[in-house]
Amino acid sequence: MSKISITLLSLLLWSASSAAIDSKNIAIVIHGGAGNIKAAQLSSEQERAYKLKLEQARNEAYATLANGGTSLDAVVKAITILEDSPLFNAGKGAVYNFEGRHDLDASIMEGKKLQAGAVAGVQTVKNPIVLARAVMEKSDHVFLAGQGAEAFAEQQQLSLVDNTYFNTEKRFKSLQKAKQSLLKTSWNQTDKDLEIDYKMGTVGAVALDQYGNIAAGTSTGGRTAKRYGRIGDSPVIGAGTWADNRSCGVSATGHGEFFIRFNVAADICARVKYQNLSIQAAADQLIQQELANIKGSGGVIVLDRQGNIAYSFNTKGMYRAFKNNREEHVAIY
Repeated sequence: MSKISITLLSLLLWSASSAAIDSKNIAIVIHGGAGNIKAAQLSSEQERAYKLKLEQARNEAYATLANGGTSLDAVVKAITILEDSPLFNAGKGAVYNFEGRHDLDASIMEGKKLQAGAVAGVQTVKNPIVLARAVMEKSDHVFLAGQGAEAFAEQQQLSLVDNTYFNTEKRFKSLQKAKQSLLKTSWNQTDKDLEIDYKMGTVGAVALDQYGNIAAGTSTGGRTAKRYGRIGDSPVIGAGTWADNRSCGVSATGHGEFFIRFNVAADICARVKYQNLSIQAAADQLIQQELANIKGSGGVIVLDRQGNIAYSFNTKGMYRAFKNNREEHVAIY
């Protein structure tokens, strides 16, 4: 074979390979929490700020995918941006616990080998989603909590901060309001009576890369005025986060106790896998029917291996955005 023929053959193979990569779906879908979000409560400037931050997280995560990055890379990129923003209840904008400090939770999962990592109750880790990934990739464990998780973060030379780094005036005012209610009635009754946004606030992302792999992640500051070391669904694999290439990836946000009891994230993907439901139908069954019937509030973002995207929430709103190779979108209500 001549040198010209070899060169032409190489060019054809390269072109075919490039076309194969370009034809693959890549997609990112993110959320910034669901809750009692009403248009009347947000000024035009506030709404613009939320949308711009969602767009930034979405676009930078999508660029990661477009440049050959993995779905895990994209999920961490999106969530880190949201953790660094005071707008959302994760990282910098985390709510206060009853004692006036911040306890952070996060989890991540990849859909090829079903590996996962999670952390709960960390107080000095700047980006808990980065620590969750480190637990998955650099330890023999899945779930670390409290001081042990922080010791592991220090060993991995992750960015650590004083707990006051997470302080924000808005969240402090929410704490004062919640504590006033707690002093007037029982914990259980207050839990039922307070507004939805007292219970909610989480960020999450699900991504599909050009290699056909799904990853999902979730990060939160939990619930305002939480006590007794309470942990919600966000760091619980299967409840708040799930990824499986054979079905879908899910990140959830809402009243965590219900999402734990119903194993929401994994159950949605199980319905897709075993009942051949669309991701939208599966998500709606859990969120609009089963959880709604018992007054479990919240929402989910879902992504399958074909790049299809679904949202479902039974609250007034959910901060959300997505982008794939066909369209992009950002919304609140």
